[in-house]
Amino acid sequence: MATAPTEVLAFPKIRAIVRDNGTAEVVVAGNSRLVPDGESLQDLRNKALALVVGEAQTLQRPVRVRIEDPEGHGELIVHPDSRIESVSYETHPAQRRAEALTTKTSAPIVTRTVPPPATEPVATPGEPAAAPVATVDHQTWPPGPASSESRQTPAARKTQTAVTAETTAPTRRNLKETSFLVSAPILEPATRGWRGALTRLGFRMDPSADELSEREDVSTVSQHWPGPRTIAVVNRKGGANKTPTVVMLSAILARYSGAATVAWDNNESQGTLGWRTEKGAHDRSVLDLIDASTELLSPSTNAAEIAKFVHHQTADKFDVLRSDENEEGDHEVTAEEVDIAHQVLTRYYRLVVMDSGNTARAANWRRMIDHTNQLVVPVTAIEDRAEAARLTLQTLESRGGHDAELARNAVVIVSESTDAKRSMTGEALKRAKAEAQRIADGFEPFVRAVVRIPYDPALVNGPIRHEALQPATQRAWLAAAAAVAHGF
Repeated sequence: MATAPTEVLAFPKIRAIVRDNGTAEVVVAGNSRLVPDGESLQDLRNKALALVVGEAQTLQRPVRVRIEDPEGHGELIVHPDSRIESVSYETHPAQRRAEALTTKTSAPIVTRTVPPPATEPVATPGEPAAAPVATVDHQTWPPGPASSESRQTPAARKTQTAVTAETTAPTRRNLKETSFLVSAPILEPATRGWRGALTRLGFRMDPSADELSEREDVSTVSQHWPGPRTIAVVNRKGGANKTPTVVMLSAILARYSGAATVAWDNNESQGTLGWRTEKGAHDRSVLDLIDASTELLSPSTNAAEIAKFVHHQTADKFDVLRSDENEEGDHEVTAEEVDIAHQVLTRYYRLVVMDSGNTARAANWRRMIDHTNQLVVPVTAIEDRAEAARLTLQTLESRGGHDAELARNAVVIVSESTDAKRSMTGEALKRAKAEAQRIADGFEPFVRAVVRIPYDPALVNGPIRHEALQPATQRAWLAAAAAVAHGF
């Protein structure tokens, strides 16, 4: 059965080139293989396609090949069993002119069909079966109208050669039009699942669709963007998973991109980010950083001085700027102080992920929004958290301008409920998942992206570590971080 061209992968990039000087080559992902000398143009075509069949057999799947010869150019689909399907073929203008001059009457166009694959030879009793050989039917290239070489007499071909020489002057290609560098992406073999197991045994397997999707998300979060980027994680309701979201986004972006990343607890009261992350060798907070801002912004200050004020996460490779944890203190961070802290952090870090309080009217909350490039709204699959998230987005949209644009471009992260999750079985567990899906579907028409996160006990209590999460949870947070990074 023929394979739809759109179903055949476009990599590795393969070209089969036959030249009018009697030479030919097959180029696979920039690597050239010379074709053995042939007795005729068609013989060179067959030998070139035999090499392509060998490549298809090595990859164990059909491949695309771009064909070029003195008569025309086009594209074929080549199968491991030597079947060849035509995608396109177009003769060169000079060739069409030569045919018109050497043909007295117009010949009907002949459409060639690809013959079925040759049957394997049958071994006679007492003799070993012959190994299958990659063979190519001589009718497969060119795949369009019959070539003038195959239907003309020797005298006509001689006349055609003379006419072509007169009508087309030989030209040399400009060196700017070529390159010896490999520009086509190389598809790395599978590393996951049974495909990865076969690859490790020596059978090169292409990655599955799931693995390709994961690779794309990794590539997205691994980018470096010009200038610093600020992410604000907001929800007007407590217990909506804001702090775990800040930690996980910071961990994934720092791990994969290698960019300097800081998680900042911009809570108007005592925040919880410091409780859910690793503590450094000091007790300094955002207030200490603001007090030292003049020194930290001085051109003569060494970049390592920022370590006096942040708490490094040794496993997940990001820093934490804590809120004031002095129980006797009553200082509330002002809008101007948010400006100062943000100016300091964006000098030392490329990515700033901000945790927030529950009051959208607070001065530090509103100024945080002014500095935000990407809004993230976390919500657990409980209706009052979802309603609070909706009201948060509605508040921002009603303000118009930058705030409304952030709301429309927001990423909503829906985490499955943790309430009594361990004791849930059967129908109760199904209802919890259905509620998470209902909430996710409800937000989808109003924001840029919605990502669901499965329940994971490692996110419930204590310090949060990326490596402590289950594989399915890690994959979901990677997808969430990629959705966020798309907004940069």
